[in-house]
Amino acid sequence: MNNLLPIHYFLLLAALFTQPSLFQSSYHEYQEALSKSILFFEGQRSGYLPQDQRVNWRANSGLSDGWSYNTDLTGGYYDAGDNVKFGFPMAFTTTMLSWSVIEFGDSMPPNELRNSLVAIRWATDYLLKTVSQPDRIFVQVGDPNGDHNCWERPEDMDTPRTVYAVDAPNPASDVAGETAAALAASSMAFRSSDPGYAETLLRNAIKAFQFADSYRGAYSDNSNIRDGACPFYCDFDGYQDELLWGAAWLRRASSDDTYLSYLQNNGKTLGADDNINEFGWDNKHAGLNVLEVLEGNMYSLQSYKASADSFMCTLIPESSSSHIEYTPGGLIYKPGGSNLQHATTISFLLLAYANYLERSSQPVSCGNVNVGPQSLRQQAKRQVDYILGDNPMGLSYMVGYSDHYPQRIHHRGSSLPSVKDHPDFIACKEGSIYFNSSNPNPNVLAGAIVGGPSHDDSYDDNRDDFRKSEPTTYINAPFVGVLAYFAANPNFS
Repeated sequence: MNNLLPIHYFLLLAALFTQPSLFQSSYHEYQEALSKSILFFEGQRSGYLPQDQRVNWRANSGLSDGWSYNTDLTGGYYDAGDNVKFGFPMAFTTTMLSWSVIEFGDSMPPNELRNSLVAIRWATDYLLKTVSQPDRIFVQVGDPNGDHNCWERPEDMDTPRTVYAVDAPNPASDVAGETAAALAASSMAFRSSDPGYAETLLRNAIKAFQFADSYRGAYSDNSNIRDGACPFYCDFDGYQDELLWGAAWLRRASSDDTYLSYLQNNGKTLGADDNINEFGWDNKHAGLNVLEVLEGNMYSLQSYKASADSFMCTLIPESSSSHIEYTPGGLIYKPGGSNLQHATTISFLLLAYANYLERSSQPVSCGNVNVGPQSLRQQAKRQVDYILGDNPMGLSYMVGYSDHYPQRIHHRGSSLPSVKDHPDFIACKEGSIYFNSSNPNPNVLAGAIVGGPSHDDSYDDNRDDFRKSEPTTYINAPFVGVLAYFAANPNFS
């Protein structure tokens, strides 16, 4: 048998992979994608599920969380396809869901705005519990090594639900700073619909920030935390950005000039001038710069504006300072796994900054080109449409959207039979047959965005390849705001 393919086959492939415009012509139901991106969070819930739970293959789980400290730590979200509650990425998820509502909530249909607030509150109710005790913050529930050794439904899990707490004077500036940001941002999201709850959130945000700033250092440097947090959610990039990020959100939520002074007085020592083009659960620099520009007071915070402008210029291919890597099909790409987290966070910043440029009627000067809001929105739309299916694989990387999406995602609850269909207990190693199965997952985790394709746009629908096939809450959270914009502006081009 001749396995050699004719040369025109390779020429066709080369043409496809080098012309991303070929994959940007589809019409997308952004409204449907928005609804599903929010629905995803119901599939990640821990704790007692409410009667209006829409992801009905899930049931109660983690009901004893916190017992070893004689406290209630039920609720919150599992971060990804496992059954651990990591406080660092959960807080960032909450911040981004809240920012989505603050920046784009006016564009959301009323029912999806309500669903977004419900998703935020599921997280904030838990985060309030993590800062409920004086001089202590709970940063994680669940032993990840025990958990990752099993393939178990959250409803069945019998792995250690270890509680990881940081007590003063030990540091947790990163998690406490991000928790402060999350609670401050969410207080703004709830201000009009539930002012009493908003006040509670802001009061606890201030308390969380005081802990973060008083005891400076990374939470994963504590010996009792390191083995649980690392290598999964170690603080790899330092805690300083979370202090600035928390202060920036508190400034915005409280209108207290104390936090403006904090940013001015601590900016240099905490690295505000570092021009770092990253934004995600571990690095807040690019997001901080954009947030500060949106908040105003340009005279005192001009360095943030310069850094934000510089970041936008790196994303524009026509700019002389462009240096972000793209796949041949046009997707923003950074090595390391779960790549779509970069595409969704950066798309969010592009749209938020475009709104600012439109309001201020001034473009960004990128050396040889001036960049306006239209250009930034076009860059974001390319990322969104790629994720939804305009890519060389013709695959939607959002589960349940379109007819072609990943069927074998790396997710315990999705891949095992539901407790409704299989009420008998499935033990730790008994789940392996489902993990190793080539069958599609029996439960569709609608709205989940997986880690995404390789640098060459290829994607193997493989449950074992968690870097590509595992969804996370922090991939989805910024995408809620992004989709809200395009759902309200579907004919933007």
